[in-house]
Amino acid sequence: MKKNFFKVAAIQMNCVLGNKEENLNKAYSLITEAAKKQAKLIVLPELFSTGYRVEENDLELSEKLPGDTINWMKSVARELDIILVACITEESIVDRVLYDTAVIVDKSGLQSSYRKIYLWDQENVRFAKGKNYQTCSIEDLNIGLQICYEVGFPEGARILTLQGANLLIYPSAFGNARLYAWDIATRARALENGCFIIAANRIGTEKDETTFGGHSRIIDPTGKVLAEALDNEQIIVAELDLSLVEEQRRTIPYLRDLNIPLVIDEFSKFK
Repeated sequence: MKKNFFKVAAIQMNCVLGNKEENLNKAYSLITEAAKKQAKLIVLPELFSTGYRVEENDLELSEKLPGDTINWMKSVARELDIILVACITEESIVDRVLYDTAVIVDKSGLQSSYRKIYLWDQENVRFAKGKNYQTCSIEDLNIGLQICYEVGFPEGARILTLQGANLLIYPSAFGNARLYAWDIATRARALENGCFIIAANRIGTEKDETTFGGHSRIIDPTGKVLAEALDNEQIIVAELDLSLVEEQRRTIPYLRDLNIPLVIDEFSKFK
């Protein structure tokens, strides 16, 4: 059987609130280190360039797509010949509505973006909700994007898998108090979909009350954790054997046996 290998990395970092220059400089150092380890796709945490608890400055720190951070990512991707995945605050071109948006950028520029649909707590005040799921094919990867809290919603991951995803990516700022959910949900999304998972989380404490849990992870389609960070600033790297996707989906055929018409019919009852 042909084996397609792809080396990936997740960057776990702390951020300085509202200081894009300092955060981008730190990210560059960590990205460069990951690239030296031969990682070809590198994932950064949610709102990595601004910090998470910047709600009073969301509009000031937001960017249209593509904007300064996307252009920076493109420059780094071109320099290191890599693919970058991250999450920023997007200002809609149409109006001044803000979104929590994940992006995929390579040396050619912005390849895909995804606006967070399931918003956590006060994010419902800060951001509008996204409305679309879509995958992005790059080389042998078919990537589905989700963000942080959405790891607990199996429906989105399943939709992306049915669209062809073999890799689900979660840039995150997941809280330390709920690491028990992170532990179960990240592995469950991998197993039930027969997908690889990259979940890149934050560390640190912001505004003396929001503490992030770390434990970034790379998980294979059986739910096995291939690499995991602790609660410090760290880079984790793993090589994905993409042939495991088909193998696991044959071993436990959740997707083959999924009764889509029945699921649609039952969900329609809750409209």
